[in-house]
Parts: sequence; C-alpha cells; structure tokens
Amino acid sequence: MEPRSLVGIRAMIARHKRWDMLFGVLGLVALMVGVLTFTALFANMAIEGVPRLSADFFTSFPSRRPAQAGILSAWVGTTLVMLVTAVTAVPLGVAAGVYLEEYAPKNWVTDIIEINVTNLAGVPSIVYGLLALGLFVYQFGFGQSILSAGLTLALLILPVVIVATREAIRSIPQNIREGSYACGATTWQTVHDHILPYSSAGILTGVIIGMARAIGETAPIITIGALTFIAFLPPAPIQESFPFLNFEWLMAPFTVMPIQMFNWTSRPEAAFQVNAAAAGFVLVLMTLAMNGLAIVLRYRLRRNIKW
Repeated sequence: MEPRSLVGIRAMIARHKRWDMLFGVLGLVALMVGVLTFTALFANMAIEGVPRLSADFFTSFPSRRPAQAGILSAWVGTTLVMLVTAVTAVPLGVAAGVYLEEYAPKNWVTDIIEINVTNLAGVPSIVYGLLALGLFVYQFGFGQSILSAGLTLALLILPVVIVATREAIRSIPQNIREGSYACGATTWQTVHDHILPYSSAGILTGVIIGMARAIGETAPIITIGALTFIAFLPPAPIQESFPFLNFEWLMAPFTVMPIQMFNWTSRPEAAFQVNAAAAGFVLVLMTLAMNGLAIVLRYRLRRNIKW
C-alpha cells in the first residue's frame, strides 16, 4: 500500500498534466484559426489575382478600363514613401531607444516619457494622419507630397522601433556592460562596440515589423491627401548629371498600393475587383518578403555574434 500523501501527490500531478494538455490544445486551436483564416483569404486572393499579373500590370498606369489598368504609380509611390519612412524612423527610433536604456537618468521625467512611448504604439493611425495634416501639410508647408506621407508613417512606427530597440538592448547580459566598463570603455564605446552589435538582430526585427505595418496603412495617407488616381511618376531620385541626386521627388504628388486597392474595390465592375486582388497579392508578397529578409538577416547576425 502506498502512503496516502503519495497517492494525493500523483493525483495532483495527473490533474495538472491534464490542464497543461488542455491549454496546449486550446493554444494550437487558436493558432490554427489565425493561420487557416489568413491562408484561406490569401489563397482566395491569389486565385483571383494571379491570372491578372503580367509585365503590363506592373508597368501601366491606372486606367478607367480595367484591362489596361496597372499599378506602376502605386508601387513606385509605395517604394519612395517607405524609403522616407525608413530613413526617418530607424535612426530616430534606435537613437531614442539607446538613450532611454543607456543614458537617461532614472527619474519621474524618464518614467513619463517611457509611459507615453508605450501608449503611442497603440494610438489609432488616423490620429497620426490628423496630426500630420496640421503639422506637415499646413504648418510646415510640405503639402500633399511623398515627404509628408513618409514623415507621417515614420511617426506611426517610431514608438514600435523605440520599444523594439529597448527590448533588444535589455536582452543583453549585464556582464557585457560591466566587462566593458572594467576595461576603461566609455558609455558610447560600450554602446557602439558591444550593445548595438549584440542587439542588432532584435532591433532589425522591430524595424521590419514597423515597416510591414506602415506599408499597409491607408487611413493616415488618405487624411493627408494622397491621390486615388495618378497617371504620372515623380521625378527620378537619381539623375545623369552632377550632383546625380535629385530631391524634387520628395515634394511630388503620389499614391500607394493600399489606396489603389481601395479605389478599385469601390468600383462596381467585377474586373476592377480582380485588379484589386492582384494588387493585394503583390502587397502581401512585399510584406512577406520584408519579414523573410528580417528572418534571414537576424539569423546571420546571431550566428556571427560571439559572446
């Protein structure tokens, strides 16, 4: 006969294992609901849109005739807007995250800043659009341009980049810092030579997640006045003559992929719905490519790190 206490312990362990198994099954079901829903929607969009994809679809401007309509101005505008967003948000976000973690004094002012940064990550995107409309479009006089759109989306993802940078820095063991300071390194030398290289994989992941969110945003872009129908391209950023760089494209009107899709889905013709599905398929592939690039770069960076 086993002691009664031992029987009770075994019963308790068996009960906990059942609850653990139940929780695992519920987690798997929740995961599959999200994955299968996305897969079904993506497959339906691919079935409708892939036959429409062709070289002409990528090199043609929008048209009132669905068979002749393309996404040239949309994907070019998206690329340029994302360029401005990345150039603005990434340096500012990483620098702010490094300052808050490594330089900022621990007092009530820093606590207020941290709380506000965390809250800003959850603010609806339309609020950023209204802010950009008053600040960039009217106050600074940038107008309804690529620069205004890029800065708007940069504000949108800036809290995401800051939070991701701080979390990546926090994951670095404290003995790395202590060893660097013990060798006589300054705070900047420690950050530049140790903290940033070791945390670059996590920072990169946060940047790509923010960019993936920005590339699909529509509300703030519509708010600042992006065009829904545009049949011309902005000036080329690179020119043949000196100084070889042209910044006139920053002030050019624009459209982006989500707005082009919104324009087509509002049309009653079925052919425009097919065009919207094809554009959505391309947009999803662009987002997946960005996330795939982040995974590859993160893997390479982590493999090269030697603790």
